[in-house]
Amino acid sequence: MVMHKEQDQRRQRVIPVDKETLDILDEYIERGGPVMRNGKRLIFGINRHRAWQIVKECAERAGLPKLINPETGKTHNVSPHRLRDAFAVRAVKLNDTGDGLRLLQEHLGHASFNTTAKYRKVAGDELKEWYDKLWRREVKPSDEP
Repeated sequence: MVMHKEQDQRRQRVIPVDKETLDILDEYIERGGPVMRNGKRLIFGINRHRAWQIVKECAERAGLPKLINPETGKTHNVSPHRLRDAFAVRAVKLNDTGDGLRLLQEHLGHASFNTTAKYRKVAGDELKEWYDKLWRREVKPSDEP
């Protein structure tokens, strides 16, 4: 029971939604989509386990390969959490500035910036390129004999 109360008090976030998705949700709601559970109106009447199953089934139908953790070599099915991680990694690759990371922190709902910053993993090639640039000595015309 305590666990349920903690889940009820999770922080809520506002996220941007495109018009097409809003139109689909409006149509779903008009057709009676939301359900009542424990006195609350829920848009989708599914639990976390069922959401995981749906994502896994959709990934299989789409022919997505299992995910391989590059650090451990373990394979994992596509899941809601793995999609969230992939989103975060992509967002960091597109914008790893302080502002970009702060926006991602807000979007993901992380209380700590350090949690969000963990998505800023440096790939081996990226690290080598950085190192090469750092120590590369460009020859200036005045340096030539």
